[in-house]
Amino acid sequence: MKLFVVNDARTAREFLDVHVTLNKDHEGWIQPLDKDITDVFDPARNKAFRFGELVRWVMKDENGRFTGRIAAFVNKKYKTLGDEQLTGGVGFFDCINDQRAANLLFDTAKQWLEERGMGAMDGPVNFGDRDRWWGLQVEGFVNPPYGMAYNPPYYRNLFEGYGFEPFFNQVCFALDVKNRIQDKFYERHAALAEDPDYSARHIDKKNLEKYAQDFTTVYNKAWAQHGGGKEITKEQTMLLFKKMKPVLDEKIVWFAYYKEDPIAIWINLPELNQYFKHMGGKFGLLQKLQFLWLKMTGACRKFTGIVFGVVPEFQAKGVDAYIIVEGGVKVIQEQNLYDDYEMQWIGDFNPKMMNIGQNLGAYPSRRLITFRYLFDRTKEFKRHPILK
Repeated sequence: MKLFVVNDARTAREFLDVHVTLNKDHEGWIQPLDKDITDVFDPARNKAFRFGELVRWVMKDENGRFTGRIAAFVNKKYKTLGDEQLTGGVGFFDCINDQRAANLLFDTAKQWLEERGMGAMDGPVNFGDRDRWWGLQVEGFVNPPYGMAYNPPYYRNLFEGYGFEPFFNQVCFALDVKNRIQDKFYERHAALAEDPDYSARHIDKKNLEKYAQDFTTVYNKAWAQHGGGKEITKEQTMLLFKKMKPVLDEKIVWFAYYKEDPIAIWINLPELNQYFKHMGGKFGLLQKLQFLWLKMTGACRKFTGIVFGVVPEFQAKGVDAYIIVEGGVKVIQEQNLYDDYEMQWIGDFNPKMMNIGQNLGAYPSRRLITFRYLFDRTKEFKRHPILK
């Protein structure tokens, strides 16, 4: 086996082709859009380059056939509460079912990270935000939602065979939209609905600036104080909303208010892989026309939960039930907008959010693991701390 650094257009193309070659025959695999992968490695499009650097490798056998790939990252903004060492990341891992081949990929990444002062590596992770390409699927491998990497089951053996240990579990929950949610949601909703100071409404594309500000307010109150969290600006949110606008379904993006102050957000999107699975990784003019046709003909009957949060001072007051009944039952369910719902992963270090998924009556649809490997093998391994 031999590794080649990705350093030109040809090797960058090979980096994409490795994933297709090794996974195309697996049932349930969906090819990601090439652009979504290449944007991660583009300094002009990925803000993480302001705080770190990366390298990619492609691995081939003696006959020039693809046998694997890996990327390694350092990012000074990447840290977990309680970390005792600097931690880098590895991601976009693909490999044949051969431990020696996997070890070569991991050893090469480890050496590069050690040279940059890292004391551990997490993987598979993204060079950037956690909402994409984060974690290794270990349950529920079929049809990953948009932004989630597919991997066959044997990858877990390759990670653990090298010495990686589970840093935290990532659980996705799903439900049949037609099913009635639990009675306690209606009861808790009714208690708040009697108070005219509470209200809920879905986003309006014509007034994105207002909702960008409301999202920013809730996000910063609900998440910025978490370990590794950081505040976002309205301008950053506006960029996100503008990017989502072409695929946004107004009726599945919800905000709750108390006296017109934003107190909760429930952000969902149509499950884009229901469109993109037909496009072979491309999104040129022909694919955009195909996308519009599929959208117009109702080809997507599944939606995905992206963000759900309640500001601290309104947690445990029934606001979660209130927004779910107002949006999920009265609009999404009663208007028969979608058939299936799957939430993006929730870390098992976040018991409050895990409880929301479980209490909703949803079932675990898939599980992923973020692994960690300590370079000092005598050091005590500690899992991700639990958020209070």
